[in-house]
Order: sequence, then C-alpha cells, then structure tokens
Amino acid sequence: MAETIWNTVVMVFHFIMRNIVIINILLSLIIVFFERRSPQAVWTWLLLLYFIPIVGFILYLIIGQDYHKNKMFKAKEIEGELKYAVRRQEETIYHRQLKMTSPALNRFRDLVLYNLEAGQAVLTDNNDIRIYTDGKEKFHALIEEMKRAKKYIHVQYYIIRNDEVWQDIEKVLIEKAHEGVEVRVLFDSMGCRTMHKRDWDRLKCEGIRVAEFFPAILGQLQMRVNYRNHRKIVVIDGKVGFVGGFNVGREYIGKDEKFGYWRDTHLCIEGAAVTSLAVRFVLDWNYAAHENLFLEDHLFEIPQYDRHGFDPVQIISSGPDSQTKTIHDNYLHLIHSARNHVYIQTPYFIPDASILDALKIASRSGVDVRIMIPCKPDHPFVYWATYSYIGEMVAAGAKCYVYNNGFLHAKTLSVDGMVACVGTANMDIRSFGLNFEVNATIYSERTVQRLERAFENDMTKSTQVTRKIYEERNLLIRFKEQFSRLLSPLL
Repeated sequence: MAETIWNTVVMVFHFIMRNIVIINILLSLIIVFFERRSPQAVWTWLLLLYFIPIVGFILYLIIGQDYHKNKMFKAKEIEGELKYAVRRQEETIYHRQLKMTSPALNRFRDLVLYNLEAGQAVLTDNNDIRIYTDGKEKFHALIEEMKRAKKYIHVQYYIIRNDEVWQDIEKVLIEKAHEGVEVRVLFDSMGCRTMHKRDWDRLKCEGIRVAEFFPAILGQLQMRVNYRNHRKIVVIDGKVGFVGGFNVGREYIGKDEKFGYWRDTHLCIEGAAVTSLAVRFVLDWNYAAHENLFLEDHLFEIPQYDRHGFDPVQIISSGPDSQTKTIHDNYLHLIHSARNHVYIQTPYFIPDASILDALKIASRSGVDVRIMIPCKPDHPFVYWATYSYIGEMVAAGAKCYVYNNGFLHAKTLSVDGMVACVGTANMDIRSFGLNFEVNATIYSERTVQRLERAFENDMTKSTQVTRKIYEERNLLIRFKEQFSRLLSPLL
C-alpha cells in the first residue's frame, strides 16, 4: 500500500515537471480572470510563474490559493441582543444623543460610527486598561487572573509552544477545569504546528475543550499559509480580557538567544469591552468546533466590576470573512486625522498604497510621523521589504527608528495622544486582508499617552535611520530590499 502511494506521488511529480509551463499558463489564466486580486499581486504571481516556474508553482500551492471564491469562511453574524445593541448605538450617534464625554470621542465620532457600521463594534466606556510591554509581567498577570476564574476561561493564541511558559498556563487550566470551570482552548493549526496531538489529547482528558482552526490537510503537512487565525485573546468570566501581540512561548519572555529581550504590547481590559472580546472568541470557536456557543447565555452575562475606569474602547476585527478591512481602515482614518503626530510600532512595515500615501502626505504636511521597527529579522524577506519602505518614509521626512534592545513585536498606532489602535495586526498586507486579526481602538488620553511614553522610552534604545544612513547601505542590502519588495504583495 505504502509503495503504491509512493509510486503515485512520483508519477504525479514527473507529470508536473514535464508540463510545468502548461500548468503555469493555466494558473495564470485563473489568477487573471477568476480570482479577485490587486493588480500588484497579479503581476507578482505572473512574474514568479513565468520567470521562476517551479518555485512559482510551489509557492502558489502553499500561499497562492484564493479561498474566498470557495467560501471556506462564511460571514459570521453577531446574533440577538448584540445585533440590536449595535443598531441602537448607531441611532443615538446619528441623532447625537450619545454622550461623547471625552475630547477624543468628540473628535473621532465619525470613526466610532464607522466601526459600528462596518464592524458591528459597540462602543463601551466603563473600561480600565492595563498595558504590558514585558512578557514575564504579562504572563504573570494572565496566570493570576486565570486562578481567580469562577465560570469559564477562553484561550485563543496563534502560536503555542510546549515549553515552560505553556506548561505554567496548562497547569492552571487543568486545576480550574477540575474545579468545574469551563475551559476552552482554540489554536491555529499553522502557528501551533510544533505541538503534537498528544499535547491536545492530554488537555481533553482533563476536561478541557480544544478546537483547531483551519487544520492541516494531511496530519502535520500544512500547505495553507494564508488565512491563518493570528488573534490572541483570553477571556475570563466575561470580566477580564487580554488582547495584544504576545503569543505563548519562551521567546516571548526573552529566553531565546536569537531574539534576546522581547518587546511587545498587550492589553488587559476590565470592563464592558470584554463582552466584545468574548463574542469574538465565540465566533471563531463556532467555526472551528462546529457548534453554537451563542446558545450559552452565561458566556455573555455582564458582570459587576470591582473597579471602574474611563477608557472608551471598540473591539474591531478583520479577516478573509470580513466585507470590509476594518483594522486597515482604522489605521488609515487615524493617519488622515492626525494634526500633531503619529507613532507606529510594528515588526513588519509593508503598507499598501493607501497607507503609504497617507503617511507620506501626513509627514510632508508637518505631522510628526515616527515609525519603529526591529533591528533584526525573524522573517528575512519581510524584514528587507520593510526596510525598503522605511527608506521611502525617511525620504518623505518621517522619523524612523530600529529598536536595538532585542526584538520589537508591538503592533500599535497612536495619534495626537488621544486615540490608539492596539492588538494583533501588523502594518502589512497580510494582516490587512489574509489573516484573522483583532485590535482595540482606544479613545482615552490617559491610556494613549501611556502608550506614547513607552514609545518615547523605546526611542532611547533605538537608532534613527537618517537619510545619510539609509543612502550608505551596501549593494547586498540594496539587492535584498529590491528582491524582497517585489514579493511584498505575497508577504
């Protein structure tokens, strides 16, 4: 049996190699006439298929297939009272009945309405936000909050590694499951490919529900790089929610020599915005686990909060199932609205034309545009494409920095000390449309200014990329940039 399968694979391989040109011509026709892609992406694929036919064909199999037309991700609707809450809030904003009790809300009323209309993102104002930029502090806080769980714990991460960080979390999850707390773990198949089936079976044996998002076709063989669930969400009793850039692994607490210290941004939210995170988790769980948790009313009860803050928040999300690129549009709106400054931290800076043009216009109009990226790559092609776009921004007058104190993984954009968009989405094409992402748009001067002080502190640990420094880069770097930039629509 095994020999027959192997012989079949060999025959298919030989057939493909003999007919690669014809196959690539057929793929080209499909890409041009049957798939909805940007012109840049179309031309990139055509160049790859014609000039590097074998490599282009393999890349198309791995990252090029358009699952939109296959409707693999059906639009997920918010149900019942939550849908009515969105409509009621839209009406109050249209009639200017909603109390905009902060300057940020007054100034960005149109963005609040856009998020309601396009993303069904309810505005909540009774939130208290803690900011974590250090992995050890974040995971300590997460474990302490999970220990206090009484009803349920919902955990969702793109990457989970079976090392000391996950083992500490797993221990608490098992303990809480034994106490009768409902525990669910949702993981992405690609991000968690280093985990084994026995790791998940161990959780199931302890009474923990586990679901896999977009599983591999053949066991560990993961051919589908696009449309990954890049979200990182933890919801505890509907009362406390975590969202941000940290995944689960020892590198995120600075124990990987390759990266050194890991600088990220993660939020812990206590307040009504947690209900929106709870809904976001349930929508993803329902798709992956093929069940309907909206029937479980207790998952959406609004609890009483021990402390009351004043951080207005909208939880926004986007992905292949979205009709609009909500996170992308928030970034774009905020950049266009900036009067004084824009601060951006991102590990990957591969903006589309609209974001790039908006940043250039802002910079040339006197807005203080500052962009910070890592000093080292975790994905070489992505890093050098990033550096090429940084060169464009430097030429436009922006202040660009490379972070030297380890690896920068934060995904934050803030404007004028008033509004920030923070979460899982990088400033790149993949996060804008190919991955499932979630961010918090925060309309709070006190919280946004804390984020901006952290940015300014990071500047003291960074090197500014001046025009002189950029122009003096050697020929090898210039080649890496140009080649990687050609691939940027695919990265």
